[in-house]
Parts: sequence; structure tokens; C-alpha cells
Amino acid sequence: MSDIVHIERRPGIDSLPEWAGELHPVLARVYASRAVRSGTELDGSLARLLPFEGLYDIHRAVDLLVEALEGQWRILIVGDFDADGATSSALAVRALRELGAAEVDFLVPNRFEYGYGLTPEIVAVATAANGAPAQLLITVDNGISSVAGVAAAREAGMRVLVTDHHLAGSQLPDADAIVNPNRPEDGFASKALAGVGVIFYVLMALRVRLRERGWFERRGLDEPNLARHLDLVALGTVADVVPLDANNRILVAQGLARIRAGQACPGIQALLEVGGRDPAMTVAADLGFAVGPRLNAAGRLEDMSVGIACLLSDDVGEARALAARLDGLNRERRAIEDDMKARALAHIEEVLEAEEGELPVGLCLYDADWHEGVVGLLASRIKDRLHRPVIAFAPGGGSDQLKGSARSVSGLHIRDALDAVATRHPALLSKFGGHAMAAGLTIRREDFDAFARAFDAEVRRHLDPAALRGAVLSDGALGPADHSLDLAEALRFAGPWGQGFPEPVFDGVFDLIQRRIVGERHLKLVVRHPEGGPPLDAIAFNVTDADWPAAVSRVRLAYRLDVNSFRGQRSVQLIVVHLELV
Repeated sequence: MSDIVHIERRPGIDSLPEWAGELHPVLARVYASRAVRSGTELDGSLARLLPFEGLYDIHRAVDLLVEALEGQWRILIVGDFDADGATSSALAVRALRELGAAEVDFLVPNRFEYGYGLTPEIVAVATAANGAPAQLLITVDNGISSVAGVAAAREAGMRVLVTDHHLAGSQLPDADAIVNPNRPEDGFASKALAGVGVIFYVLMALRVRLRERGWFERRGLDEPNLARHLDLVALGTVADVVPLDANNRILVAQGLARIRAGQACPGIQALLEVGGRDPAMTVAADLGFAVGPRLNAAGRLEDMSVGIACLLSDDVGEARALAARLDGLNRERRAIEDDMKARALAHIEEVLEAEEGELPVGLCLYDADWHEGVVGLLASRIKDRLHRPVIAFAPGGGSDQLKGSARSVSGLHIRDALDAVATRHPALLSKFGGHAMAAGLTIRREDFDAFARAFDAEVRRHLDPAALRGAVLSDGALGPADHSLDLAEALRFAGPWGQGFPEPVFDGVFDLIQRRIVGERHLKLVVRHPEGGPPLDAIAFNVTDADWPAAVSRVRLAYRLDVNSFRGQRSVQLIVVHLELV
């Protein structure tokens, strides 16, 4: 499938941990290779969540929120335009209403008009809205870099609470309180919380304070069970691709349990259904590949208000209608992305010809017809294909500006690389921000070539050439008896799997019994383990056998052991992630 990808076996898969007990040996070695050191780490109960007291400024944030509730202030939530921002906004609105807030509304920035985060322009929209302006503005999944926006809100008479998880810049905004596990002073043990996880922690702390103050009794309110909103927390955490450390795995596992039990909000149920997923069998991958993209499509092509409305709706019919609209936007997004990808690959071929087969190590791509909302997906696809850091640019932010979205590979912190470029070439970047693996930036159109050279040079300074060869990490081989429905189902629900805690992948050489193309571009295989056992169905997506020799009898596969459901029948299926001819 690619000559720049190889299969590597994970360390620690050759011996079983002493604590494994009655676990299936395959599952035990999978956990051991992911640095699970005791069975306690697999306990997904809420009692094991890290305490909120570890978050810096959490008490100041709660003081502010209590003052807002006691004073019946008007509260405005300003979220990001992705799935994490949408779930954060919906969670904040739902929970604050349940906690007794008199008036809570949300505002979503249109990324094409106002850019990212709490900007002065967004504050102007908020203050010009119908009715009296908010007295408390709460950012969710953004705000840590919004120095000017927070200043504008304070000048307009608003109090400001920033909740975020992105890395802080050199200057923090002058907010009344900032809760962010990644701010420099914060000692919270998990730096991997998504934006929705941060606001969930703030709300938990607020509920405890209100309980201590007798708030619920005085107001005649039932104390809300915030755990009922963990479906939103799970969705935002998985969709934002933050590492699933032990703390995040608890949040996601608890949310998935509620979804499977039929306790998800109507919006999430509707999004699963329109994505062809059974809510009762939902796993993290379903949130990441079926629900998240449909929510994100709204923010990429329009604005996220329809996504948040879907998550806030308690009417099943309305939620289904909104989910259908999001599904339509996602189909449109896919068509745009396919066209952009074709153009990008054509451009790469031109570069290869001009540079005698050598691409920049840090690759920058630009097309005047590309869609600003989809360049992040494009960068991710090209990064996966070429195994190098990629920045894709589209026109945006004015006639003379380009908006870029960066994706990195293991071994290069992409935000730090952009910071280094800005230090060496102060005039090149208008603004930037992000994480280790993804970032956003704005440059002038006339500076594209200069920036591309500077970025490539910076990547070459820091990236080990070995990182340009992609590795599929395997959890080892399976014997014929391991290709069972019982093990496949155990692995499916053993996670939650995701970023930093990847779904198990196995490898082995198989006898090839049959091959055919299905759906025009997917390769359907029937294989058999060389040591025996029944034939096994396997499928490799977006792969054809056009270049294969006629007489292929063996293949080496890296694959996930999965369950295929068809007409009420469940069977083992291998999902091929890498394939080599033997």
C-alpha cells in the first residue's frame, strides 16, 4: 500500500504482566504495551477521576460563577467552531440552566468572518445583539490567546471566565479567571483534557460549591446529575483527538456507557443514526469517524450554530432534522475535500518532477481555489500519505492573506516549529497557535514562498530523517484460534481506544484465497492463516490490486480484528491498515 511504510512491533508484547489475572492473553499484552501497569488503571469508575482542586484558578472561577448565579446575571458562552467547541458550548448551556442560571445563551464565531477565538469583533457582535448584553462571558475551548478579545469584553463591562486547553502564549489575557490545565502555573496531573473536559471540571466544582451553600434547597431545585452529560464530554474528547490518558479514558468510557444504555441526548443519538451506527453498540471510533465529522462539517462550511442546536435539542424529531442537515454538509465537505486532494497530489507530482524526485521535508501547499474550512483535513490526508509535516493554505482573512492549517508527524512539535520560524523571521507570520501535532496560522499571500522555505529549513533542523518513513505499530501476531468472534468483541469494547491509547493492530502473513474490488476502490480479500483455521474475510479501504502480479499467493497484513454485522449475523473481519505482497 506504500513503500514508505513499514510494520514495527510494539515493545513489551512478548511477556504477560503479572497483574493480568484472568484477562485474555492477547488483551493483556495489548494493555502492557500501552504502559498499563496495574489492573487499577483499567477501572473506569468516576470515583477515580482526578480531583478538580488541582486546576489552577478553579476556585476563582467558581467564585465568579456563584456570583453570577446569585445575581441572576445574563451569561454568554463563546465556543470554538469545531466538535470540541460545540460539545463544550452545549454542555455549558445545559448544565448552567440546570444549576439555576436565569439566562444562558451561546455565540459561535463564524471562522470566515471573525477568525479563531474570542476576538474584539466577536465581542462587538455580542454587545450589539438584541436585548441587554451579557454580564458574564465564558469562553469554552478557546480564549487562552484572546488578549485583545478579553480586553474588549472587559471594556464593554463584561466579566470574563476563560476555559481552554490550548497552549498559552507569552501573554495571558486579563480575564477574571482562567482555567486551563496547560497554562504555565497549572499543576493538574492531566494535561490532555479537551475543552469539553475543562468546562466539565469547572461545572463539577461549581456544583460542589452550590451544594455547600445550600443553593439547591433555597431555590427549590433538584441537584443535577452532571454525569448525565458525559455523552457530550466523550464526543468532544474523542473528536478533538486529545490523548486518551487514564483520566480521559474514564470520561470517555462513562460517556460511551450512557450512549449504549440509551441515555444520550437526542442530538448524539440522531447523529449516530444518520452515520449508520447503532447507538447500543457505540465505541469511541464511532464518535471519531461518524459523529465528529458531521459536527465539524458545520464549522468548516458555515458556522457551528446548527451543530450546537442539534446537541441542545430535546426533541427527537428536531434533532433528527438537524442531524440530517449536518449529514448533508458533511457530504458537501467530502466532495470539496476530494477535489482539493486531487489538486494537491497533482501539485506534488509537479514538485517531484521539478526537484528531481525530492520533496521539501516540511511541505507547504496552496491553491487559490481551496476552501479555508477544509485545509486542515487536506493537510492531515497529505501528511498521512507522505509522512512529513504539511501545511495547507487557502485564501482567507482578507484579499492579501492566507490561512494555513498544519499537521505534524511524531518527532516534531509543530507549534514550536512555527514559533521558531517567527523568531528567525519576525515578519513572516501574522499569527499562529496550536498543539504539538496541529496548528493554525495566517501569513501574507506574497510571503508564501519565503515562508515555505523557512518552514522547510526549520523542520530539517529538528526532524530525524527516520521519521519520514511511516511505521504501522503492531501488537504482534495472532494464532488461528485468536481469530475468534469472542476476542474480536472483547477487543472492540476493551478501550476506549484513541489518540495515545491506540486500537490494537496485529500483523501476519496469510495465504491469499480470493481478491476482488468492491465499491470501486476497496479491496475485499479472503485469507487463511498458514497454520490452519477457517477462511477469514478482510477488507482494505481505498486500495486496488491494479498493479499486482497475477499469481499472488501470500500477503502480509497489518490489521485490526473487527466484528462485521450483516443481516443479523456477526462474524470476524480483518480491517487491513497496511498490506505487502510476499
